[in-house]
Amino acid sequence: MLELRTITAGYERRAPVVRGVSLTLADGEAVGLLGPSGCGKSTLARVAALLHRPDAGQVVLDGEVARGWRHRAPRAQRTAYGVIFQQPRLSADPRLRLTDLIAEPLRATGLGNEAAERTAALAHRVGLGPDLLTRRPHEVSDGQLQRACLARALALRPRWLVCDEMTAMLDASTTAALVHVVEEYRRESGAGLLAVGHDRTLLSRWCDRTVSWSELTG
Repeated sequence: MLELRTITAGYERRAPVVRGVSLTLADGEAVGLLGPSGCGKSTLARVAALLHRPDAGQVVLDGEVARGWRHRAPRAQRTAYGVIFQQPRLSADPRLRLTDLIAEPLRATGLGNEAAERTAALAHRVGLGPDLLTRRPHEVSDGQLQRACLARALALRPRWLVCDEMTAMLDASTTAALVHVVEEYRRESGAGLLAVGHDRTLLSRWCDRTVSWSELTG
């Protein structure tokens, strides 16, 4: 279970963008978080994924309170998440070939010896051919780069996926393809999902339940 307990967070202590918000996700559950741009839902998603330290409140993962954030989080908690952001070009190192981008988490956690085999399998899973894996971000489309970012998010077989506006910059066919990959992975692994977005139709079709930002803050 993933619990966010009375989270207050932002980028200036005197002006938090999230105030006293609580949200609980059961194991394997897909929850959509719906809200307009700028409301704070992406900040809450980053807190949930241990990427942003809240000013107040707790993140509780399987009954254990998170004590660290980003690289200081315990490895078991840090690697429990796979995160896909809205803008792949801001989350991808422009110097890396796509194959190295996908393999980043494996090498960072001492699994470099598995990188070649697992990267090839992940690339196939998200629909990237071998010819694209040798290219760098500026040599591929947004959709192709987001496929690589999704493959990277799945590399450590996470138990929780956080998709922060993952499909906002993509066309309908690419959106459908990536949602299919996420759902296929979830069926196999039992992973839970927090999907952040402003497209009510997409979230209602994708998730077990959808929570509006106004419900959390009203």
